[in-house]
Amino acid sequence: MIGLDNFVTGHEDNIAHLANEPRFRLLRHDISTPTSVQGPLDGVLHLASPASPIDYLELPIETLQVGSVGTHHALEIARRSGARFFMASTSEVYGDPLVHPQTENYWGNVNPVGPRAVYDEAKRFSEAITMAYHTHHGLDTRIVRIFNTYGPRMRPRDGRVVSNFIVQALTGEPLTVYGDGSQTRSFCYVSDEIEGIYRLFMHGDAQPTNIGNPDEYTVRQLAELVIELTGSASAIVQEPLPTDDPKVRRPDITRARTMLGWEPRVPVREGLARTIQYFAGLVGASQMAPRTPRPRPVPGAAR
Repeated sequence: MIGLDNFVTGHEDNIAHLANEPRFRLLRHDISTPTSVQGPLDGVLHLASPASPIDYLELPIETLQVGSVGTHHALEIARRSGARFFMASTSEVYGDPLVHPQTENYWGNVNPVGPRAVYDEAKRFSEAITMAYHTHHGLDTRIVRIFNTYGPRMRPRDGRVVSNFIVQALTGEPLTVYGDGSQTRSFCYVSDEIEGIYRLFMHGDAQPTNIGNPDEYTVRQLAELVIELTGSASAIVQEPLPTDDPKVRRPDITRARTMLGWEPRVPVREGLARTIQYFAGLVGASQMAPRTPRPRPVPGAAR
């Protein structure tokens, strides 16, 4: 197994347990620049991209590059090797949806020039070029649309609602809710997401497939649940709603249930408790400190 990462938003600590694993090799590389992988490959799983709003708004060009040029490079690796190609897309392709819940045949409601477009449109292009390789080159492909995923090893203060709320609650800070908190999200625990991804890779087809938890929470409900589970005395404060922030988000997983026999098993309350336990172990550590902007990388450069 070969892992390729430039760690622009990740951290090598997350794969420290693989340091002495002889079946695993790490290549530090930016997939937005060409590369080749020696030896036979069974599959190429392309999950590269900033995914948190705080990251892709800070790295807009790099986000568009990895979704376009990076996906092209990854597809070429798969084509040359005759390997199955797996593309990690996102529920963000649905934008601020006018259909609820979201089915895979819904084309979405995306502002192509808004601030979130750098991520939304990068993933929409990734899906389009993946399907083009499937139809034009006959490449065996998969596309997963991932909904909000959470769990241990998330970066503290990475701009995602679960990690933000948990860190704020554990450190006694107010929990920041944007807008009135009535916007909804669906949260899938990481082990369920991985199981869905594995089943899709092994047994799916070329059409996009939602993998997410259909249990829907308002953002305010999530904040209240985090406060309850942490025993925090934190208050909830409101900030202005960001531009183009989706009002609702919930996957229709009929396709995943029917084709893969998959559905999430970890309830949100249980998954949050596990995630809180992880972050509680970081309280007081330097990584819990307020986030500072990273130096801007050179677009396309290996990082």
